[in-house]
Amino acid sequence: MSDAGFTLVQLRYFAAAAELGSMTAAARQLNVSQSAVSTAVAQLEKELGVQLLLRHHARGLTLTAAGQEFLHELRSYLVHTSELAETARSAGEALVGELTIGCFSTLGPFELPRMLSACERDHPDIRVSVIEAEHAALKQALRDGRCELALMYGYDLDDDIDHVRVGDAAPYVLVGKGHRLARRKRVALAELADDPMVLLELPHSSDYLERLVASVGIRPLVRHRTAGFETVRALVARGHGWSVLNQRPASPVTYDGAEVVTLEITDPVEPLAVVLASMSGVRLTRRAQAFIRSSGRAAREARAGR
Repeated sequence: MSDAGFTLVQLRYFAAAAELGSMTAAARQLNVSQSAVSTAVAQLEKELGVQLLLRHHARGLTLTAAGQEFLHELRSYLVHTSELAETARSAGEALVGELTIGCFSTLGPFELPRMLSACERDHPDIRVSVIEAEHAALKQALRDGRCELALMYGYDLDDDIDHVRVGDAAPYVLVGKGHRLARRKRVALAELADDPMVLLELPHSSDYLERLVASVGIRPLVRHRTAGFETVRALVARGHGWSVLNQRPASPVTYDGAEVVTLEITDPVEPLAVVLASMSGVRLTRRAQAFIRSSGRAAREARAGR
């Protein structure tokens, strides 16, 4: 029994019931009886002097406002109690256990495989699971404790989010193979002012791309907007416009067999930072710290051409 009067078991049973929205489902996951879960949660509520869950007949459970706040804090606590036990069991041995990271959808194909491979090489007993989402959803996942780290771009990061820079993504112009500028290696954005543009339409990403183009004094003629990275490339390859992207596939060939050409931008545009973000003021687990170190090393090796 802790000084607060409740047990770690009660906390774990409550977390399972809250996450799953059902005492029955929690009992099944924990491999205990439903009455054990119900009793543990009731004892926890009695000890805290506050109702955490609302019981709805035949409709499961919902969190009260107090329960939502308590669960938010509890997630981080349970991660660290698990790590403490693992540290004791594996003193002097390799890191083991689960690590959940978030990943911005367009970064995944380019950065994530290398990072996962580096972590597996350095720490084969860390089991990494991934949540793919867009920028705002990843920030919320960090705040909710559904992931400990998030691989994302370093823009629009609020004060409650820390980050470690693990790479850069320089913007470039994309045109079709038959475009009038396709034989060039470099281009000023103003040279495309009168051409239609295909815009990658993702929250925050599209704002960044439009600001980038506007920063050199032109207002792009956006013909098509799409949330699909490969759709942008396919439309550009078929002559529907030009685009600006930050990630470069190894092949110029699109899914439908057409080709695109990448051009360096001569204007003074800043690259996007690629970061591993985490919640400010929250002590990272040893697994998360190890993942950051492995990812940074992998990025340095990639830049060195190894």
